[in-house]
Amino acid sequence: MNKPDPKMVPMREQDPSERRNNFKEVPYGYSLDEAICEAKRCLQCKKPLCIDGCPVGIDIPGFIDLIAKGDLKGSIKKMKETNSLPAICGRVCPQEEQCQKVCILSKMGEPVGIGRLERFIADWEAEQTNREAPRKVASSGKKVAVVGGGPAGLTVAGELAKLGHKVKIFEALHKMGGVLIYGIPEFRLPKKVVEREVEYIKSLGVEVVTSFVVGKLETVDELLNEFDAVFIGSGAGLPWFMDLPGENSNGIYSANEYLTRVNLMKAYKFPEYDTPIIKGKHVAVIGGGNVAMDSVRTALRLGAEEARIIYRRSRKEMPAREEEIHHAEEEGVIFEFLTLPIAYHADEKGWVKDMECLRMDLGEPDTSGRRRPVPIEGSNFKLPVDLVVVAIGNSPNPLIPSTTSGLEIGRKGNIVVDTDTGKTSKKGVFAGGDIATGAATVILAMGAGKAAALAIDQYLETGKW
Repeated sequence: MNKPDPKMVPMREQDPSERRNNFKEVPYGYSLDEAICEAKRCLQCKKPLCIDGCPVGIDIPGFIDLIAKGDLKGSIKKMKETNSLPAICGRVCPQEEQCQKVCILSKMGEPVGIGRLERFIADWEAEQTNREAPRKVASSGKKVAVVGGGPAGLTVAGELAKLGHKVKIFEALHKMGGVLIYGIPEFRLPKKVVEREVEYIKSLGVEVVTSFVVGKLETVDELLNEFDAVFIGSGAGLPWFMDLPGENSNGIYSANEYLTRVNLMKAYKFPEYDTPIIKGKHVAVIGGGNVAMDSVRTALRLGAEEARIIYRRSRKEMPAREEEIHHAEEEGVIFEFLTLPIAYHADEKGWVKDMECLRMDLGEPDTSGRRRPVPIEGSNFKLPVDLVVVAIGNSPNPLIPSTTSGLEIGRKGNIVVDTDTGKTSKKGVFAGGDIATGAATVILAMGAGKAAALAIDQYLETGKW
C-alpha cells in the first residue's frame, strides 16, 4: 500500500469577497474524482477509532471504502444503515472534534475528510433519478408520537419506522427541521437539503403534522391516550440574555429571533419576502459559538459595513468550529477578543447607539476547562452599534415540562433522562436532544435520538419500564 497523502483533498468554495454579499452555500463539495482521491487516503484501520468518535456509529471505513472503489450506490446504502440525515451531518457536524479527531492519519498530517465524503455521497444520491426506495418492513402495530421535528425527532422517527412502528411527528412551526431550518443560515445548510432529508424520513412511512404545538393543542398526557410511547425532542428555544443596563433597547435581538426572521421568514429574500428586520451598519454579535458565527456572517450579507464578534475569552477558547471562524475571518468579520459588554446606551428614540465594554485578561481554568476571563479595572470603552445580536446560549422551552405531569425537571429547565436510553421519570415517555442536554450539536441530538429509538423499541416489545 502506498503511503497516503498527508494532506486532505481541498474543497473548492466561493471567493470570500463574493460570498459575503450572497446567501449561496460557501463550499461547492467534492467532484467524483476528488471524492475517490480523498477516500483512497483512508487506511481502513482494523480497529477504526472513527466509529467510536461518531455519536450515531456510522460504519465510516465501510462507506468510504465503497466510494474509493467507485461503488456509490453501495456507499449510500451503507451510510443509511445508521444515518438517515447524511447531507445534513456532512455539512454541520463538528467532525474535527469527533470522528476526524481520532483518525490515525492525523498523526502524520490531516485526517480523512469524513464529513466531506459524507456530504458527497448524500449529494450524489440526491442527483440520481432512479433512487432506491426504502425497504418496506412489517408493521409492529405500535404507535409512537414524536414531539419536535428537529434532528433528534427526525432521527428517532426514522429509526423507529425502520423497525416497523407507526410514527407521527408533531412540529410546532410551519416547517420541519427545527434548528436545522430556523437556526442555520442558507450559506451553511441550504433549506432544500433539509427538505429532501425530511422527505426521506417521510418515505419511510413517518407521518408529519406541522403547526401543532404540543402543550397547547394537546398535552403529552393526552398523546399517551392514543400512542404507545412518546419521544420529546422539542429543543432549546429559550434564549439567554445578560441582564445588562439598556439591554431592552430597540435594535437588540436574541440570536434565536434574528436567525428565525432571516431563515424561516426569509428576510434575506427581500423584497420577495417583506419580513421586518433591522439591517444594521455597525453590528455587534455577543458570543463565540457557531450561532454567533452564523449571526455575524448573516449580518454581513444583509449589508453591514462592520460586523464584530464580541467574545470575553481569546480565539483559542472559542467553541465555534474552526472552519466557521476561518470563513468569518476571510469574509472580513472583526473579532474583539477578551472583551465583555457591560451596558448599552440608546438614542432619544430608544434605539441602541453604542455598547460599553471592558477589556479582559485570562486567569486560571474554570469548570469548563477554559481559562476564566478576568475584567481589567478601568479598561472601559465604547463601540458604536446600531444592531446587537446576543448569541450566548439557550435553555429548553418550558412549555412541555410545565404541562406534563410526572416529569422530573433539572435545574436548568431540562427534562432529566437516562443518558443511555432517553427514559424519563414518566412511564412511556422518552426525551433527547437539547430539551435534555441544553443547547448542543446536531449530531449529539441525533445520537440521543438513535439511542432512544432502540430503548423505545425494546419498551414496545416487552412493556418493561
